Amino acid sequence: MQLTSYQKETAVNTERTADTEAVEAVIRDTVAAWNAGDATAYGACFTADATYVTWVGTRYQGRQEIARAHAALFRMFLKGSTLADEIVAVRFIGPDAAIVSSNGDVVKGGKRPEGVKLTKAQTYTIVREADGHWRIASFHNTKHKALMERISFAFAPETMPAGA
Repeated sequence: MQLTSYQKETAVNTERTADTEAVEAVIRDTVAAWNAGDATAYGACFTADATYVTWVGTRYQGRQEIARAHAALFRMFLKGSTLADEIVAVRFIGPDAAIVSSNGDVVKGGKRPEGVKLTKAQTYTIVREADGHWRIASFHNTKHKALMERISFAFAPETMPAGA
């Protein structure tokens, strides 16, 4: 198995191993709750005052609102869907806060076929709260527009991120 650049970086930077594992576990917990259609468990992954922005631009404020909205979504539009989330990077910005970049997608009618790229870029701010648990304080989800990105890079190559 070939390691991703994130896995290589994580293997080298072991000084925050327990925190990194705890942060990654929060993401895994959101995926598990989503895949179970459990809005309460999904909401529990967020802080009481979390901000949540969907890829269509809907903004939810607070754990209760995130759980309430997802209960409706899991009953209707997202019923039986699964969530895929692949962490790209974890960057600690203090002893109790981390920014997680990931790629994700919602798959309806089963699991994501092997090799299919995830179409959303996601950013999480995850914090360790007073009770010692890490939770999501902020989440933002953006649809990746690969064609527009390629056009931008073709006409203005200096806009291409390093390593792309």
